Amino acid sequence: MKNIIQEKPTNDLHGRLLHTIKFIDNKDIKNKIVLDIGCGYGWCELNLLKRGVKKIYATEVTSEDLDTIKKNIKHPKVVYQVANATNLPFPDKSVDTVLCWEVIEHIPVGTEKQLFSEVHRILKPYGSFYLSTPYKSWPSMVFDPAWWLIGHRHYSLKELNQYANSKKMTMSKNTIKGRWWELTGILNMYFSKWILRRNPLFRSMFYKKIDHEYKQPGFIDIFVKFTK
Repeated sequence: MKNIIQEKPTNDLHGRLLHTIKFIDNKDIKNKIVLDIGCGYGWCELNLLKRGVKKIYATEVTSEDLDTIKKNIKHPKVVYQVANATNLPFPDKSVDTVLCWEVIEHIPVGTEKQLFSEVHRILKPYGSFYLSTPYKSWPSMVFDPAWWLIGHRHYSLKELNQYANSKKMTMSKNTIKGRWWELTGILNMYFSKWILRRNPLFRSMFYKKIDHEYKQPGFIDIFVKFTK
């Protein structure tokens, strides 16, 4: 993940990121070995360390993608690893919990079952797999520039459940969040980051609106927990 505006990990989370943290059950973190597939800049790692995690494997697909988290989070419980989501370099039954936030839509088309297969392989019995991805609804797709430009994938609850069931994992809980303010915020983020090379315009106002919006059901982001 190229850090073009020099962002840093923070515990000041809003909208999707804040809901992501709240969605993870404490029992799946405290004193557990956790794998974070696609750790990004490390915002999740900061939270997991506060919640008493035993060890975190923070992975990205290239060493360059790990630069930001390595510079900003130096902790003995965090282990950095270059890894491909469909070919994870970890032993069988070695991890208690796997996190996969906004990643599945970026892996090669048709490899979703391989991702679930790898997660199932490395999870301990009764381990947990948390996943989030863009939800397959018409507003979420139509107002997503990446959907038009590069075929950015969105998923239904049924599709994700089929992938899990094929690998003998069951859905424990799910929720769909995000509405019109988040859609507008995504467009603002794209414009501010890629055109203006700066943080989003009117960021505080958008945070307030989106945080309020996340208190009700939505149609933008889907969050799911599966159990082995």
